[in-house]
Amino acid sequence: MRIRNVEAWRVDLALSEPYEIAYETISSAPQVFLRLTTDSLVGYGCAAPDLEVTGEDAGSVLHFLSEVAEPVLRGADALRPARILEQLRQPAVDSSSALAAVDMALHDLLGKAAGIPLWRLLGGYRDRMRTSVTVGILPIEETVLKSRSFVESGFRCLKLKGGRDPELDAARVLAVRKAVGPTIELRFDANQGYSVGDSQRFVEATRSAKLEVLEQPTPRGEPDLLGRVTESVHLPVMADESLMTLRDAFRIARRDLADMVNVKLMKVGGIAEALAVNSVARSARLEVMVGCMDESELAIAAGLHFALARPNVVYADLDGHLDLIGDPAAGTVILRGGTLFPSDRPGLGLVADL
Repeated sequence: MRIRNVEAWRVDLALSEPYEIAYETISSAPQVFLRLTTDSLVGYGCAAPDLEVTGEDAGSVLHFLSEVAEPVLRGADALRPARILEQLRQPAVDSSSALAAVDMALHDLLGKAAGIPLWRLLGGYRDRMRTSVTVGILPIEETVLKSRSFVESGFRCLKLKGGRDPELDAARVLAVRKAVGPTIELRFDANQGYSVGDSQRFVEATRSAKLEVLEQPTPRGEPDLLGRVTESVHLPVMADESLMTLRDAFRIARRDLADMVNVKLMKVGGIAEALAVNSVARSARLEVMVGCMDESELAIAAGLHFALARPNVVYADLDGHLDLIGDPAAGTVILRGGTLFPSDRPGLGLVADL
Protein backbone atom coordinates (compact mmCIF):
# COMPACT_ATOMS: atom_id res chain seq x y z
CA MET A 1 0.00 0.00 0.00
CA ARG A 2 2.06 2.87 -1.35
CA ILE A 3 1.67 6.50 -0.33
CA ARG A 4 0.81 8.40 -3.50
CA ASN A 5 0.16 11.91 -2.20
CA VAL A 6 1.20 14.03 0.80
CA GLU A 7 -0.70 17.21 1.72
CA ALA A 8 -0.29 19.52 4.71
CA TRP A 9 -2.18 22.68 5.60
CA ARG A 10 -2.54 25.11 8.47
CA VAL A 11 -5.73 25.85 10.41
CA ASP A 12 -5.78 28.57 13.07
CA LEU A 13 -8.30 27.77 15.79
CA ALA A 14 -9.35 30.40 18.31
CA LEU A 15 -10.14 29.48 21.90
CA SER A 16 -13.60 30.32 23.18
CA GLU A 17 -12.02 31.21 26.54
CA PRO A 18 -8.35 32.31 26.62
CA TYR A 19 -6.50 31.12 29.72
CA GLU A 20 -3.33 31.85 31.66
CA ILE A 21 -0.54 29.55 32.79
CA ALA A 22 2.68 30.40 34.61
CA TYR A 23 4.53 31.82 31.60
CA GLU A 24 1.92 32.94 29.02
CA THR A 25 -1.67 33.71 28.09
CA ILE A 26 -3.12 31.45 25.41
CA SER A 27 -5.91 32.63 23.11
CA SER A 28 -5.43 30.62 19.90
CA ALA A 29 -4.06 27.27 18.78
CA PRO A 30 -2.51 26.91 15.31
CA GLN A 31 -2.83 23.36 13.96
CA VAL A 32 -1.20 21.71 10.96
CA PHE A 33 -3.15 18.84 9.41
CA LEU A 34 -1.58 16.12 7.28
CA ARG A 35 -3.24 13.89 4.69
CA LEU A 36 -1.52 10.76 3.34
CA THR A 37 -3.29 9.23 0.34
CA THR A 38 -2.61 5.66 -0.79
CA ASP A 39 -4.10 3.64 -3.62
CA SER A 40 -7.13 2.76 -1.48
CA LEU A 41 -7.08 4.60 1.85
CA VAL A 42 -6.47 8.05 3.34
CA GLY A 43 -4.76 8.63 6.69
CA TYR A 44 -4.79 11.84 8.71
CA GLY A 45 -2.48 13.37 11.30
CA CYS A 46 -2.25 16.65 13.15
CA ALA A 47 0.52 18.76 14.67
CA ALA A 48 -0.09 21.29 17.46
CA PRO A 49 3.24 23.16 17.63
CA ASP A 50 4.18 25.35 20.60
CA LEU A 51 7.31 27.49 20.64
CA GLU A 52 7.64 27.26 24.42
CA VAL A 53 7.29 23.48 24.55
CA THR A 54 8.24 21.90 21.22
CA GLY A 55 10.26 24.79 19.78
CA GLU A 56 8.14 24.85 16.62
CA ASP A 57 5.58 27.09 14.98
CA ALA A 58 3.15 26.28 12.18
CA GLY A 59 5.58 27.55 9.55
CA SER A 60 8.42 25.30 10.66
CA VAL A 61 6.06 22.31 10.80
CA LEU A 62 4.85 22.95 7.25
CA HIS A 63 8.47 23.29 6.10
CA PHE A 64 9.42 19.97 7.72
CA LEU A 65 6.45 18.13 6.25
CA SER A 66 7.00 19.44 2.71
CA GLU A 67 10.79 19.53 2.52
CA VAL A 68 11.85 16.66 4.80
CA ALA A 69 8.95 14.27 5.31
CA GLU A 70 7.30 14.29 1.89
CA PRO A 71 10.33 12.90 -0.02
CA VAL A 72 10.50 10.02 2.46
CA LEU A 73 6.75 9.40 2.50
CA ARG A 74 5.96 9.59 -1.20
CA GLY A 75 6.10 6.09 -2.66
CA ALA A 76 6.78 4.43 0.70
CA ASP A 77 4.87 1.38 1.91
CA ALA A 78 2.35 2.78 4.41
CA LEU A 79 2.18 -0.58 6.19
CA ARG A 80 5.83 -0.27 7.28
CA PRO A 81 5.55 2.70 9.66
CA ALA A 82 8.58 1.74 11.78
CA ARG A 83 10.83 2.01 8.73
CA ILE A 84 9.40 5.38 7.70
CA LEU A 85 9.54 6.86 11.20
CA GLU A 86 13.11 5.70 11.75
CA GLN A 87 14.17 7.53 8.59
CA LEU A 88 12.57 10.71 9.93
CA ARG A 89 13.53 10.50 13.59
CA GLN A 90 16.93 12.17 13.36
CA PRO A 91 15.85 14.92 10.94
CA ALA A 92 12.90 15.58 13.28
CA VAL A 93 15.00 16.05 16.42
CA ASP A 94 13.73 19.65 16.64
CA SER A 95 10.35 18.94 15.01
CA SER A 96 8.53 16.66 17.43
CA SER A 97 4.97 17.77 16.68
CA ALA A 98 5.62 17.50 12.93
CA LEU A 99 6.86 13.93 13.46
CA ALA A 100 3.77 13.28 15.58
CA ALA A 101 1.55 14.29 12.65
CA VAL A 102 3.31 11.79 10.38
CA ASP A 103 3.11 9.09 13.04
CA MET A 104 -0.63 9.69 13.53
CA ALA A 105 -1.40 9.53 9.82
CA LEU A 106 0.53 6.26 9.48
CA HIS A 107 -1.25 4.74 12.48
CA ASP A 108 -4.58 5.95 11.10
CA LEU A 109 -3.79 4.06 7.90
CA LEU A 110 -2.84 0.92 9.86
CA GLY A 111 -6.17 0.91 11.68
CA LYS A 112 -8.09 1.53 8.48
CA ALA A 113 -6.20 -1.23 6.67
CA ALA A 114 -7.05 -3.62 9.53
CA GLY A 115 -10.64 -2.36 9.62
CA ILE A 116 -10.62 -1.72 13.40
CA PRO A 117 -10.15 1.24 15.77
CA LEU A 118 -6.51 1.89 16.55
CA TRP A 119 -6.84 1.35 20.32
CA ARG A 120 -7.85 -2.27 19.63
CA LEU A 121 -4.97 -2.77 17.22
CA LEU A 122 -2.48 -1.42 19.78
CA GLY A 123 -3.65 -3.67 22.60
CA GLY A 124 -7.18 -2.76 23.66
CA TYR A 125 -6.63 -2.77 27.43
CA ARG A 126 -9.61 -0.49 28.20
CA ASP A 127 -12.37 1.14 26.18
CA ARG A 128 -12.82 4.50 27.97
CA MET A 129 -10.89 6.86 30.21
CA ARG A 130 -11.74 9.65 32.60
CA THR A 131 -10.03 12.93 31.83
CA SER A 132 -9.18 15.92 33.97
CA VAL A 133 -10.19 19.39 32.85
CA THR A 134 -7.97 22.44 33.24
CA VAL A 135 -8.68 25.61 35.19
CA GLY A 136 -6.23 28.36 34.20
CA ILE A 137 -4.82 31.01 36.51
CA LEU A 138 -7.75 33.14 37.70
CA PRO A 139 -8.65 35.14 40.81
CA ILE A 140 -9.91 32.95 43.65
CA GLU A 141 -13.63 33.64 43.14
CA GLU A 142 -13.42 33.01 39.39
CA THR A 143 -11.40 29.83 40.00
CA VAL A 144 -14.13 28.54 42.29
CA LEU A 145 -16.91 29.42 39.85
CA LYS A 146 -15.12 27.75 36.94
CA SER A 147 -14.38 24.65 39.04
CA ARG A 148 -18.00 24.34 40.17
CA SER A 149 -19.18 24.71 36.58
CA PHE A 150 -16.95 21.85 35.43
CA VAL A 151 -18.13 19.61 38.26
CA GLU A 152 -21.76 20.38 37.47
CA SER A 153 -21.13 19.38 33.85
CA GLY A 154 -19.84 15.96 34.94
CA PHE A 155 -16.08 16.26 35.38
CA ARG A 156 -14.72 14.45 38.43
CA CYS A 157 -11.10 15.61 38.15
CA LEU A 158 -9.83 19.19 37.99
CA LYS A 159 -6.32 20.36 37.14
CA LEU A 160 -5.55 23.81 38.51
CA LYS A 161 -2.82 25.90 36.90
CA GLY A 162 -0.43 28.09 38.89
CA GLY A 163 3.26 28.67 39.37
CA ARG A 164 3.47 32.44 39.88
CA ASP A 165 2.77 32.81 43.61
CA PRO A 166 2.77 29.71 45.86
CA GLU A 167 0.77 31.38 48.65
CA LEU A 168 -1.95 32.61 46.31
CA ASP A 169 -1.94 29.26 44.49
CA ALA A 170 -2.45 27.46 47.80
CA ALA A 171 -5.36 29.75 48.65
CA ARG A 172 -6.98 28.95 45.29
CA VAL A 173 -6.56 25.22 45.82
CA LEU A 174 -8.05 25.33 49.32
CA ALA A 175 -10.99 27.41 48.11
CA VAL A 176 -11.73 24.96 45.30
CA ARG A 177 -11.56 21.99 47.65
CA LYS A 178 -14.03 23.64 50.00
CA ALA A 179 -16.34 24.44 47.08
CA VAL A 180 -16.34 21.06 45.30
CA GLY A 181 -16.13 18.74 48.29
CA PRO A 182 -13.89 15.79 49.11
CA THR A 183 -14.73 13.39 46.28
CA ILE A 184 -13.48 15.46 43.32
CA GLU A 185 -9.87 14.74 42.35
CA LEU A 186 -7.62 17.80 42.33
CA ARG A 187 -4.28 18.07 40.54
CA PHE A 188 -1.98 21.08 40.39
CA ASP A 189 0.37 22.14 37.60
CA ALA A 190 3.00 24.81 38.33
CA ASN A 191 4.33 24.81 34.73
CA GLN A 192 7.97 25.21 35.87
CA GLY A 193 7.18 28.32 37.92
CA TYR A 194 8.43 27.28 41.37
CA SER A 195 11.74 26.97 43.17
CA VAL A 196 12.33 23.99 45.46
CA GLY A 197 11.37 26.15 48.46
CA ASP A 198 8.23 27.41 46.73
CA SER A 199 7.22 23.82 45.99
CA GLN A 200 7.73 22.71 49.57
CA ARG A 201 5.74 25.63 50.98
CA PHE A 202 2.92 25.08 48.51
CA VAL A 203 2.67 21.37 49.25
CA GLU A 204 2.60 21.92 53.01
CA ALA A 205 0.03 24.73 52.71
CA THR A 206 -2.32 22.52 50.64
CA ARG A 207 -1.94 19.33 52.70
CA SER A 208 -5.56 19.44 53.85
CA ALA A 209 -6.79 19.71 50.25
CA LYS A 210 -5.45 16.23 49.50
CA LEU A 211 -4.05 17.02 46.07
CA GLU A 212 -3.49 14.01 43.85
CA VAL A 213 -0.32 15.20 42.12
CA LEU A 214 2.05 18.16 41.73
CA GLU A 215 3.02 18.56 38.08
CA GLN A 216 6.33 20.05 36.86
CA PRO A 217 6.99 22.48 39.72
CA THR A 218 10.54 23.47 38.67
CA PRO A 219 12.28 24.55 35.41
CA ARG A 220 12.91 21.73 32.96
CA GLY A 221 16.50 22.82 32.38
CA GLU A 222 17.39 22.02 35.99
CA PRO A 223 16.44 18.36 36.53
CA ASP A 224 18.15 18.16 39.91
CA LEU A 225 15.62 20.64 41.30
CA LEU A 226 12.77 18.36 40.22
CA GLY A 227 14.49 15.48 41.99
CA ARG A 228 14.89 17.51 45.17
CA VAL A 229 11.19 18.32 45.23
CA THR A 230 10.29 14.68 44.57
CA GLU A 231 12.34 13.42 47.50
CA SER A 232 11.19 16.10 49.93
CA VAL A 233 7.39 16.28 49.60
CA HIS A 234 4.63 13.81 50.39
CA LEU A 235 2.77 14.39 47.12
CA PRO A 236 3.56 12.42 43.94
CA VAL A 237 5.53 14.69 41.60
CA MET A 238 5.00 14.48 37.84
CA ALA A 239 7.50 15.40 35.14
CA ASP A 240 5.98 17.14 32.13
CA GLU A 241 8.21 19.64 30.33
CA SER A 242 11.21 17.70 31.67
CA LEU A 243 10.17 14.75 29.50
CA MET A 244 10.66 15.54 25.83
CA THR A 245 12.38 12.41 24.53
CA LEU A 246 12.85 8.71 25.20
CA ARG A 247 16.26 9.51 26.67
CA ASP A 248 14.63 11.99 29.08
CA ALA A 249 12.35 9.20 30.28
CA PHE A 250 15.38 7.00 30.92
CA ARG A 251 17.16 9.76 32.87
CA ILE A 252 14.11 10.52 34.99
CA ALA A 253 13.65 6.85 35.79
CA ARG A 254 17.32 6.12 36.46
CA ARG A 255 17.79 9.08 38.81
CA ASP A 256 14.37 8.91 40.51
CA LEU A 257 13.65 12.51 39.53
CA ALA A 258 9.86 12.09 39.54
CA ASP A 259 7.13 9.70 40.63
CA MET A 260 5.10 10.03 37.45
CA VAL A 261 5.53 11.23 33.87
CA ASN A 262 3.24 13.14 31.52
CA VAL A 263 3.52 11.75 27.99
CA LYS A 264 2.33 14.11 25.27
CA LEU A 265 2.44 12.98 21.66
CA MET A 266 3.47 16.45 20.51
CA LYS A 267 6.53 16.39 22.78
CA VAL A 268 7.78 12.87 22.12
CA GLY A 269 6.92 12.62 18.42
CA GLY A 270 3.83 10.46 18.17
CA ILE A 271 2.28 7.16 19.20
CA ALA A 272 5.24 4.88 18.43
CA GLU A 273 7.60 6.93 20.58
CA ALA A 274 4.96 7.30 23.30
CA LEU A 275 4.77 3.50 23.50
CA ALA A 276 8.55 3.35 23.92
CA VAL A 277 8.51 6.01 26.65
CA ASN A 278 5.70 4.14 28.34
CA SER A 279 7.76 0.96 28.36
CA VAL A 280 10.61 2.75 30.14
CA ALA A 281 8.16 4.17 32.66
CA ARG A 282 6.59 0.79 33.28
CA SER A 283 9.94 -0.88 33.82
CA ALA A 284 10.77 1.80 36.42
CA ARG A 285 7.30 1.51 38.01
CA LEU A 286 6.46 5.10 37.14
CA GLU A 287 2.81 5.86 36.59
CA VAL A 288 1.95 7.58 33.31
CA MET A 289 -0.50 10.30 32.39
CA VAL A 290 -1.32 11.01 28.77
CA GLY A 291 -1.46 14.76 28.29
CA CYS A 292 -2.00 17.19 25.46
CA MET A 293 -1.46 20.70 24.15
CA ASP A 294 -4.32 22.77 22.72
CA GLU A 295 -5.08 20.18 20.05
CA SER A 296 -7.67 19.30 17.47
CA GLU A 297 -9.83 16.31 18.34
CA LEU A 298 -7.83 14.31 15.80
CA ALA A 299 -4.71 14.65 17.95
CA ILE A 300 -6.71 14.13 21.16
CA ALA A 301 -8.00 10.89 19.63
CA ALA A 302 -4.44 9.72 18.97
CA GLY A 303 -3.52 10.33 22.61
CA LEU A 304 -6.65 8.54 23.76
CA HIS A 305 -6.02 5.48 21.58
CA PHE A 306 -2.48 5.25 22.98
CA ALA A 307 -3.76 5.52 26.55
CA LEU A 308 -6.51 2.94 26.08
CA ALA A 309 -4.01 0.39 24.81
CA ARG A 310 -1.66 0.32 27.84
CA PRO A 311 -2.48 -0.67 31.45
CA ASN A 312 0.02 1.63 33.19
CA VAL A 313 -1.33 4.79 31.52
CA VAL A 314 -3.54 5.46 34.51
CA TYR A 315 -4.35 9.17 34.12
CA ALA A 316 -5.58 11.29 31.23
CA ASP A 317 -5.46 15.04 30.76
CA LEU A 318 -7.03 15.21 27.32
CA ASP A 319 -9.07 18.38 27.36
CA GLY A 320 -7.11 20.46 24.84
CA HIS A 321 -9.92 20.36 22.28
CA LEU A 322 -12.78 21.56 24.46
CA ASP A 323 -12.45 25.30 23.83
CA LEU A 324 -11.40 25.21 20.17
CA ILE A 325 -13.74 27.00 17.78
CA GLY A 326 -14.32 25.44 14.36
CA ASP A 327 -12.28 22.27 14.78
CA PRO A 328 -12.55 20.41 11.45
CA ALA A 329 -12.08 17.08 13.26
CA ALA A 330 -14.87 17.63 15.81
CA GLY A 331 -16.62 14.38 16.72
CA THR A 332 -13.53 12.17 16.59
CA VAL A 333 -13.76 11.50 20.33
CA ILE A 334 -16.86 11.27 22.53
CA LEU A 335 -17.09 13.00 25.93
CA ARG A 336 -19.70 11.85 28.41
CA GLY A 337 -19.69 13.13 31.98
CA GLY A 338 -15.95 13.72 32.11
CA THR A 339 -15.10 10.39 30.46
CA LEU A 340 -13.64 10.07 26.97
CA PHE A 341 -14.67 7.30 24.60
CA PRO A 342 -13.09 6.50 21.22
CA SER A 343 -15.04 6.29 18.02
CA ASP A 344 -15.84 2.78 16.82
CA ARG A 345 -14.69 3.72 13.31
CA PRO A 346 -11.42 2.28 11.96
CA GLY A 347 -8.12 4.01 12.61
CA LEU A 348 -8.33 7.22 14.62
CA GLY A 349 -12.05 7.45 13.96
CA LEU A 350 -12.58 10.63 11.94
CA VAL A 351 -16.25 11.24 11.23
CA ALA A 352 -15.54 12.41 7.67
CA ASP A 353 -12.56 13.18 5.48
CA LEU A 354 -10.99 16.57 6.10
